[in-house]
Amino acid sequence: MIGGGLAGLSCAVALAEAGFRVRLLEKRPHLGGRATSYTLPDGSEVDNCQHVTLGCCTNLADFYRRVGAERKIRFYDRLYFADARGRRSAIEASSLPPPLHMAPSFLCFDALTLGDKNAIARAMLAIARSGGNPPGSAGVSMLDWLHRMEQTPGAIERFWRVILVSALDEELARTDARYGIEVFWKAFLGSRQGYRLGIPSVPLAELYAGCREAVTKRGGEVRLRTGVREIRVRENRFAGALLEDGSSEDADACVAAVPHDVLLSMLPVELIEEHPLLAGLRHLKTSPITGVHLWFDRAVMAEPFLTLLDHTTQWIFNKSQLYAANETEANGARPMKQWEAGARPASGVPGGQYLQLVISASYDLVPRSRQEIVELCLRELTDVLPATREAKVLKATVIKEINATFSPEPGVDRLRPAQKTPVKNFFLAGDWTSTDWPATMEGAVRSGYLAAEAVLTSFGTPKTLLEPDLPLEGLSRFWAGRNRDGASQHGS
Repeated sequence: MIGGGLAGLSCAVALAEAGFRVRLLEKRPHLGGRATSYTLPDGSEVDNCQHVTLGCCTNLADFYRRVGAERKIRFYDRLYFADARGRRSAIEASSLPPPLHMAPSFLCFDALTLGDKNAIARAMLAIARSGGNPPGSAGVSMLDWLHRMEQTPGAIERFWRVILVSALDEELARTDARYGIEVFWKAFLGSRQGYRLGIPSVPLAELYAGCREAVTKRGGEVRLRTGVREIRVRENRFAGALLEDGSSEDADACVAAVPHDVLLSMLPVELIEEHPLLAGLRHLKTSPITGVHLWFDRAVMAEPFLTLLDHTTQWIFNKSQLYAANETEANGARPMKQWEAGARPASGVPGGQYLQLVISASYDLVPRSRQEIVELCLRELTDVLPATREAKVLKATVIKEINATFSPEPGVDRLRPAQKTPVKNFFLAGDWTSTDWPATMEGAVRSGYLAAEAVLTSFGTPKTLLEPDLPLEGLSRFWAGRNRDGASQHGS
């Protein structure tokens, strides 16, 4: 197993549990890949970028259960938004059946006009009535589809863009409509639980402590600071790996769970040229994410998180409160189900507060300096968190992930290879492989499970590991069934 990110870890744990002796090699000094945390010189531990999950991420939830991390994820039933004037709105489920369960809070969303809401409702109804596959969405960008659905500028900027750029790490004009529609179908329309937001209540690296144990207690090995220079192939089968220190590793099979550009640098050039799906990875584009960490000398925010409208900053995470929730449970006190006024912050500074800001698809920020980015974010915070105007910033850091995710541009699926390759006993894992999901933690885990399934099948012990999606509910279930029945009759 090459690579200790979520794809590699989920595959390694699944194979170890299936009885395979797994040897996992990770170049970095920690597990988690892009979804991890590390320690700053002053001792502060920061996530490289805030990662969240949703109720519809069934395979990620299964992975967390396998490695004993499920209790370190705090779920929220209410989503908080703030517009340019600081006005708060919230979206949460009601007792109505899907897809109508979000309608009451949506109708009270102050940042949208009645015209915006009418346009959004039409588009959402088109998604729901088609079972998540509305006509006219194939092969076009999400922005093009929204224009076809006659969405208002306000609806696009203050609703669709706000949710989808964060979810998919790409601008609407560069996103395949299929992925954008899937976000709303699976998270907001298909079931009552799909939209629930899960946020780690510990630094990300702490989520993976159980992964090493799951592998080693079954006779496997996890080796950090072990980079692979070359994957060797002879007579069209895996023949070992050359490490960066010059030593070699042999194995009965190999799963490469590394970024697609790293994979290309490891494979023989002639192998890439021989197989179009491998050569096609050269055309897979990436998009950036920027994380900004700010430590204030006082509390400036009450909510656990905020989604911002009309700003460059898209999310604010109140890390002090999120970490305090975990400490509360660890000390035996009652858990905090929602944000509570007066919750004691775990900021590392008495009376202070630690916030993390996230900007997805942050192309404009890539050339900017750290100081420029911090100043931009601080200006925007004064709009939604007035207390920051008087607060002092004790320290700040900026983390840019230039190639954070693959870009889900229209037609990208043709560039995403399956987990089973034409090379015998050589398999792939990574959110960029064919998973039917965009570049998310759920997509990474799905790829790991699919790769493990391919390995098990090749060794004559087939097993299904992939978890099904949440069951559809209410009218969404009825409409999806009707569309499936109609498609079956048409096909016959």
